[in-house]
Amino acid sequence: MENMFCYQCEQTAKGEGCIKMGVCGKDSRVAALQDLLIYQLKGIGFYGSELLDRGGEVAEHIDSFVMDAIFSTLTNVNFDEDRFVEFLVEAQTVKDELRGMVGEVSEAPAPALYVLPATKDEMLSDAKMAGVMYEDIDEDIRSLRELLIYGMKGMGAYAHHAYVLGFSDKEVNKFFYRGLRATTDDTLGAEDLLDLVLELGRVNLDCMALLDRANTGMYGTPEPTRVATTKKKGPFIIVSGHDLKDLKQLLEQTEGKGINIYTHGEMLPCHAYPELKKYDHLVGNYGGAWQDQQKEFDNIPGCILMTTNCIQKPRPSYEDRIFTTGIVGWPGIAYIEEKDGVKDFTPIIEKALELGGWEEDEEEKTILVGFGHDATLKHADKIIEGVKSGDISHFFLIGGCDGAKPGRDYYTEFAELTPDDTIILTLACGKYRFNKMDFGTIGDLPRLLDVGQCNDAYSAIKIALALAEAFECDVNELPLSMILSWYEQKAVCILLTLLSLGIKNIHLGPSLPAFISPNVLDILVREFGIRPTSTAREDLEAILG
Repeated sequence: MENMFCYQCEQTAKGEGCIKMGVCGKDSRVAALQDLLIYQLKGIGFYGSELLDRGGEVAEHIDSFVMDAIFSTLTNVNFDEDRFVEFLVEAQTVKDELRGMVGEVSEAPAPALYVLPATKDEMLSDAKMAGVMYEDIDEDIRSLRELLIYGMKGMGAYAHHAYVLGFSDKEVNKFFYRGLRATTDDTLGAEDLLDLVLELGRVNLDCMALLDRANTGMYGTPEPTRVATTKKKGPFIIVSGHDLKDLKQLLEQTEGKGINIYTHGEMLPCHAYPELKKYDHLVGNYGGAWQDQQKEFDNIPGCILMTTNCIQKPRPSYEDRIFTTGIVGWPGIAYIEEKDGVKDFTPIIEKALELGGWEEDEEEKTILVGFGHDATLKHADKIIEGVKSGDISHFFLIGGCDGAKPGRDYYTEFAELTPDDTIILTLACGKYRFNKMDFGTIGDLPRLLDVGQCNDAYSAIKIALALAEAFECDVNELPLSMILSWYEQKAVCILLTLLSLGIKNIHLGPSLPAFISPNVLDILVREFGIRPTSTAREDLEAILG
């Protein structure tokens, strides 16, 4: 397994595809096992879709497995060979179960008929037939199939986050089977697949709405909150990833133990939830976006808990103090298991106490978070009046999925260049490019409104739709421009949701997806006005005329 091919993320080598080692850090063996797992999921999709077409129901444990398995192949989630072997074995069991329920099928695609061998070496040998470029098929068909798969990887992440909180949507779950099956159906042409891709965007809107209900139902409605970005004396644990449930359980288990809890990366918005911020030892946010973690975690005197995606290869200086849990994994790194819905964080708690933490306090600095759709729309009257009076001339949604590739300073520069009479909405880890800057206010409304995680893209959409309704116009007629960065597959499914809503003229960068063929890109440009970012000044001048 010396070679691989992967082009699912924005940082793919040379903008074309990783062929020796993933830029993300996965080697060719992990890449092969991930490819084979997607191949297995295509077979599961065939039988699951067939069962649904016949009026049957797919069991809940199979729904859960599908969303977890497809999520595990998303960029920067899991790099552990043995965990993928476990997924592959379970996938065969699930596929056999569904096949038994469906019975005889006259024609089935190769992934449905495939039988997993017994050893890892045999799996690795088989994996070549599951590779992206293995089949000699039309470039546009491959492009749309991969777009569909990557969109489902992103939606699988959102469905997983809702599911762990006890929220599920059968209609959302059903799409995974239809979508996976479609990637094996040679009768579907480019137009059919494009329709499915946009349908995925519509389904993902329902999935994000489900996750919004799950998070607010469990932890309350986010509210504007000041968050410290400086260190406090004492032992500490930094929580990264996206999982609110893990943070809540850790806060409960560390209460009264003298351990400070910090968020990192996409966990920053957690400070806005009433049921999380009520804990006094949730003291602030440490560091910035995921791509800076190796530098930020280097030799720190505390612990890190990675709850979902965005892990990078740990440096030796903190290998003994980083812990993983849930879907995320790295070989040789301590893993916290779940039993009956509860995780015992004793090992990381003991390690944090042993390390002792920082020796002194820093002078406190804060940033403001918590402007989800509920908090922002409470200011709707002021916003509408501000637009009508001319105090607010334009809205910019600047954010998305951050990365380390050169060119992302574009988003910092763009934010800095926005006029003082404009509002900036931001979300996801892209906000770390500028969220510590002071953009001032318009009246008593901050110019920079932090909407939340990438998981909270639903809030930004709700805000846009509510403003369009208030002004009795189409979203595309609002003084609103979307300046989006993308890195991995959650950003892909959010983009598909925006397109499914008919939102046009999105600026996308810092580079366009390698998996989008020229013909497919031409359709997206023609139908939706998607455009690559150029320079911040040129794009801003073009938007504002």
